[in-house]
Amino acid sequence: MANDRTTGGRGSQLVPPLLSSAAAWAWRLIAIGIVVYGLTWVVGTLKIVFLPCAVALFLTALLRPLTIRFQRIGMGPLAATWLTLLFALAVLGGIGTYVGIQANDEFPKLVSEVQDTAKSVQHWLENGPLHVQHSKLNDAVDQGSKWVEARRGKLASTALDWGTATIEALAAIVFLLFVTFFLLKDGPNIWRWTISGTGGYRDRIDRAGRAAWETLSQYVHGTCLVAAIHAVVLAIVLAIMGVPLVAPLAVVIFLGSFIPIVGIFVGGGLAVAVTFGAKGGVAALIFLGILLVEHQLESHLLQPMVVGRWVRLHPLAVIIAITVGGVLAGIPGAAVAVPIVAVVYRAWPALRGEPEPTPAEDPGGGPRDDDPDVPRTATLTATDPPSPDSGPN
Repeated sequence: MANDRTTGGRGSQLVPPLLSSAAAWAWRLIAIGIVVYGLTWVVGTLKIVFLPCAVALFLTALLRPLTIRFQRIGMGPLAATWLTLLFALAVLGGIGTYVGIQANDEFPKLVSEVQDTAKSVQHWLENGPLHVQHSKLNDAVDQGSKWVEARRGKLASTALDWGTATIEALAAIVFLLFVTFFLLKDGPNIWRWTISGTGGYRDRIDRAGRAAWETLSQYVHGTCLVAAIHAVVLAIVLAIMGVPLVAPLAVVIFLGSFIPIVGIFVGGGLAVAVTFGAKGGVAALIFLGILLVEHQLESHLLQPMVVGRWVRLHPLAVIIAITVGGVLAGIPGAAVAVPIVAVVYRAWPALRGEPEPTPAEDPGGGPRDDDPDVPRTATLTATDPPSPDSGPN
């Protein structure tokens, strides 16, 4: 028996401690991977529910400061919430009306300019250095018409699919408005109810949730600022060049700025196409060059310095997060990578009961935001100091 125990002890010593620790961590990582995969599958299956809830959360982070200000002037939660939503809908409706009026007024002009550009391109192809024969151009046009005719049934099917998607989108919008309304009105109460059953960990979870909510709010406000600057700069360039449909293109560019990489290609590409159709190839190349330069400044300077500073991440961390998120999960991953990293970075120490991490732009551990000697700008404060009405929604 003694020999067996000795042999068994020697056998256990054959496994190096480092390998044993690595094996233990490997099993834990496998378990975490299975859980993450399961959650991803659930979210993908119920995306019609999770996506409106996620958008409502972002909208709440954007509009919550306005609701709090209305409550401070004496309004009740219900009145403040309704006024906030009506104000947001009025702004969106005003922008939509202006865009629609401009599109209706300038679209005929765009069609005329596109026809003139098409004639100029055709004349250049026939008489320029390429010397393309007129018959070949007609053949190319005829082949394009035949291609569209042959796929008419598929286009009709696609239109039917778009009709179904439109119905689903309308239902999702209604659901989104309901969720946003209740988050604005009862967000603090919903949060307190959510953490009410966590027992002794309630205080830590509450601090972590508040830190995460403040970070998300600051990220949303920062991204909106960057997108607005991007849209305004390119709209001014388009207006100076005399391109029609400036307002619709500015809205498309603004919305596209919320989707890293692909968004700029879609919105900017549409603007380049309209510029080419209205003003010709030289103007389109000039606008494309300005677009690329502006995009590089936004990606490597404005986005990291504004959004990264507000979420207390180093600019390099912001760029790496966007890149990794895009590689792992495409457009959705790139869109949510930075807020996820920022929220985890701020919430994890509070959840563990540790002090809040030092901001990335102050590696020496300088003054914090709550230092009375440091002035604070009201426009940069997405949420109030911890209080019942400023907690995470």
